[in-house]
Amino acid sequence: MEKKRFERPIITKLNTGMPNKIGLKTEYQPIRSIDGVAVKELIENYGSPVYVISENTMRSVYRQAYQAFSTRYPKIQFAWSYKTNYMDAVCKVYHQEGSWAEVVSGFEYDKAVRNGVPTEHIIFNGPDKSIEDLEKAIRNKSLIHIDHFDELYTIIGLCDRIKERPQVAIRVNMDTGIYPQWTRFGFNYDNGEAWDAINRIMISGKIDFIGLHAHIGTYIMSANAYRIAGNKLADLAVRTKAKYGKAVSYIDFGGGFASKNTLKGAYLPGTDTTPSFDEYADAITSSIINSEIKPEDMPTIVLETGRALIDDAGYILGTVLANKRMADGTKTLIIDVGVNMLFTSFWYDHKITPAQDFSHHTESAKIYGPLCMNIDVIREYADLPPLKKGDQFVISRIGAYNMTQWMQFITYRPKIVMIDQQSKVHVIRNNENLDTITQLEKVPEHLKSIKK
Repeated sequence: MEKKRFERPIITKLNTGMPNKIGLKTEYQPIRSIDGVAVKELIENYGSPVYVISENTMRSVYRQAYQAFSTRYPKIQFAWSYKTNYMDAVCKVYHQEGSWAEVVSGFEYDKAVRNGVPTEHIIFNGPDKSIEDLEKAIRNKSLIHIDHFDELYTIIGLCDRIKERPQVAIRVNMDTGIYPQWTRFGFNYDNGEAWDAINRIMISGKIDFIGLHAHIGTYIMSANAYRIAGNKLADLAVRTKAKYGKAVSYIDFGGGFASKNTLKGAYLPGTDTTPSFDEYADAITSSIINSEIKPEDMPTIVLETGRALIDDAGYILGTVLANKRMADGTKTLIIDVGVNMLFTSFWYDHKITPAQDFSHHTESAKIYGPLCMNIDVIREYADLPPLKKGDQFVISRIGAYNMTQWMQFITYRPKIVMIDQQSKVHVIRNNENLDTITQLEKVPEHLKSIKK
């Protein structure tokens, strides 16, 4: 018979509700499996820590988002944001669902091409497009979203040599009531800069101006901000048609939809405060439908949604390394997941859930990763059941950015696995080892021997 674990007595103030003999039941339920595959089996087979992506969740959330928009507006096109998660297997799922590719670098552009995305379905954003990148995108008839005047003048200068008409949109920044206002990217609407850029494109006679784009910020909690953006973009579209007789083909609302993660310092959890896809869709589609754009000129609405589509599908599984008490009495846990693997822990209070049964006791704890750095804090404060060395846990909603902003530091980056719709597990990226880390290094000849 297994010896039961000792749990020291804890005095906890009871709140309203129905308590059991120990106190109020914790909000936690153990996460023993993901899509029918046991957490312990995943860790045993693929190591700890290990990233897990649910293909079923990816497809389900995408279809919810698409339905919310397509039932409100006849022409909807999603474009998967590669920077959010550019694992090939992840991108291919969204492309199978009908999504185009939205990229912000030559590296991401080449990845999208290699993934089989038709080049005319690649949206090329970002402030850093090299001349080589622009030439490639122009020849391939990709959609280039111009970020600044220097880029515009470079494109005009390339036209004579390439003998192709670039397919372009402009990125527009504006005041939508969101603070801080994103004015770093694109041309400003409110001071007339965006209209100036459109006029320069149109009078050049060398460029096909086909779209407008605004990415108003990140983790936008107000759907009304998109309504304001839509009104301003529609105004530019109407003015362009009135002056030049040219209707824009699409209006791109970028990304920024919030996931259900809880931001640090938030009073309520993200599951209670995040707008739904329906709310975002109502605001965006209404702004175009109710504008002065004529029915025959209604543009396609493009959405570069990333975080809100993938966050729920991502998990990282790990193991408790140690329990400690700090000098001030604070309980801490050390786990094998650090901020180098969970970059979003800098701005989210990720939910950490035990993967095995536990009692109803909980205690406040600070969660540290394994890195030899004081900033390696996964949670400043978490109310957790007692966890001992070797216990396993699941951190949820980590699908966005953690597999692109991660970095090799002190520890190797682990495997990423995807569970398909038949509960079969696939390794979609292998873990690092000493050879993969050092294969790009070169040692000068005079340093190859050392004293022994």
